Amino acid sequence: MSTETTSPAPHPSEQQERPPLAVVGSQIDQDEELFGRAFDPWVVKRFLTYLTPYKTRIALGVAAVLTFTVTQLTIPLIVRAAIDHALVEGATDIDLLHWFIAVFAGVVTLNYAANHLMETTVSKTAQNLLFDLRRAMYAHLQVVSLSFMDKTEVGRLMSRLQGDVYALQEFLESSIFAIGDIVLLFGIVAVMLSLDPALGGLTLSVVPLLLLVRIIWLPLARKAFMAAREASSSVNGALAENVHGIRAIQELGREDVNFGLFEAKARRNLLTHLTASKFTNVMIPIVDTLTGSAMAIVIVLGGSMVLDRSLDIGVMVAFLFYVQRFFDPIRSLTLQYSIMQRAMAAGQRIFEVTDVDVEVRDAPDAEDPAEIDGAIEFRGVTFGYEPGKPVLQDISFKVAPGETVALVGPTGSGKTSTTALVHRFYDVWQGEVIVGGRDVRAVTQHSLGRHIAMVLQEPFLFSATIEENIRYATAGASHEQVVAAATAVGAHDFISRLPKGYATELDQRGANLSLGQRQLLSFARALVADARILVLDEATASVDSYTELEIQRALARLLEGRTALVIAHRLATIRGADRIIVLQDGRIVEEGSHDALIAANGLYARLYRMNYASFDDIPPEELERALSDGGQRT
Repeated sequence: MSTETTSPAPHPSEQQERPPLAVVGSQIDQDEELFGRAFDPWVVKRFLTYLTPYKTRIALGVAAVLTFTVTQLTIPLIVRAAIDHALVEGATDIDLLHWFIAVFAGVVTLNYAANHLMETTVSKTAQNLLFDLRRAMYAHLQVVSLSFMDKTEVGRLMSRLQGDVYALQEFLESSIFAIGDIVLLFGIVAVMLSLDPALGGLTLSVVPLLLLVRIIWLPLARKAFMAAREASSSVNGALAENVHGIRAIQELGREDVNFGLFEAKARRNLLTHLTASKFTNVMIPIVDTLTGSAMAIVIVLGGSMVLDRSLDIGVMVAFLFYVQRFFDPIRSLTLQYSIMQRAMAAGQRIFEVTDVDVEVRDAPDAEDPAEIDGAIEFRGVTFGYEPGKPVLQDISFKVAPGETVALVGPTGSGKTSTTALVHRFYDVWQGEVIVGGRDVRAVTQHSLGRHIAMVLQEPFLFSATIEENIRYATAGASHEQVVAAATAVGAHDFISRLPKGYATELDQRGANLSLGQRQLLSFARALVADARILVLDEATASVDSYTELEIQRALARLLEGRTALVIAHRLATIRGADRIIVLQDGRIVEEGSHDALIAANGLYARLYRMNYASFDDIPPEELERALSDGGQRT
């Protein structure tokens, strides 16, 4: 494998040279601010760090571009020499003509070889760059702190991983070709002035007019392009929102209204893009007209000079070739300007992501314990997501190894935040979180993931087989272990009824299963991991009563010897807990068993009466009968 397959991560000092642009207002406002920059030295410098492994390829590509350009400049000179020296009027030199033909064939062959090498080298380098940028962004997003993910729209990240990376790839390709365009442009000017300064000066007299047109055209075109970009973003946002909310749209009968709103945005998008297209296309006839004017100057004035014997006919033919090619690099460089604008904006957004600070990092001396006893302790923990707004305030409690503790409280009391700190998704502001006798900041995050299994309220399944999803956290688990875990949580029966059983491919997010079935698979995934600590965050809220009771019976066996931290609003999940901790406004207000808390007639008792009383009225015998009846009476 080539050594040119990896790209070094930017040095931290480089990341701090210029902080990421602050997000003020909408993302569209930020894009517009960036779109006006045709060249951003900071972005280019960061971009070059990813090109360092490919400097040999880039040098080869530049050499090929220059060779291709030189051959383009040489071909008209060969034609001119052949006409003036080999095709002399009345005395054609056949041998010299054959020599010119051979030279012409050699230059054309070199031109083709250089063009092929240029295209393949630049294309391969650009594809490798795309791979490196996308890999760097993905790798960083895998370890970035959840505090960043909580505040960032998934759509924006996907846009940066896809469209923005392509913009930088396009910039690399066009930049190398732009070198050839610049050399060709100045080369044509130099050759024409050297062949005949007078005719060359007259031919180039149309260039100031082109520059004047560009000066007038550029600000108007930029405004049109920005308006088209804003309208396109608005349409994409409306489309994504309507697709995700289609169920609510159909439920509320908003189809016609939403279609009208979307049509208005789409029509504005159409009009702005038509305007942008006009500004793009208006340059083509102008350049073509100027090209025709320059060729007319060569034909009229050059023809007169040929008739007066003051100019060789070969020189005039060469001028026609050069004039025909002169405006091609101008067209390319005009497009390059827009490409550079897009690339500078894209580069800024990409490097904003790769420069996001990873707030939760492993300490240099972090331990990786092979086994833990499962004990959990909070010591004076204060934590929040925004400065000055604590979610947990001076929380202290202990969970003994093998103990099941339930966290109860109103919405916003800090229950989920407590479990997130156990896994060290965030770092505490004050105090300590102790897992297995060690501060979570003193052990590796990988070890916490190995020893703690979490089941959330909204199960997330991947587009893979059921078996692969169950052993997602434990890739080495055997089929027998997968089946045992599925059987323990009551998922084996419905899996067996599927046409392909455990080999059934799941749709995106497991959409071909019911919500309860997806939750059972997430339970099986947590259990097959055989972690010492099990965290259940509203894990049974999405299943029916029969399934919940079946899970409770399985957990009663499987939690033996394991520590469990449970968040639930439904009594069936809490009933088997050894202890219940009641939270309110980020503080512990009550603690004890279910019976003791009911007797205390505090917050827990009030929550119980509001939410659990009707469920608790069902006699245990009726619940057992519901289980034996297959849940049909529940």
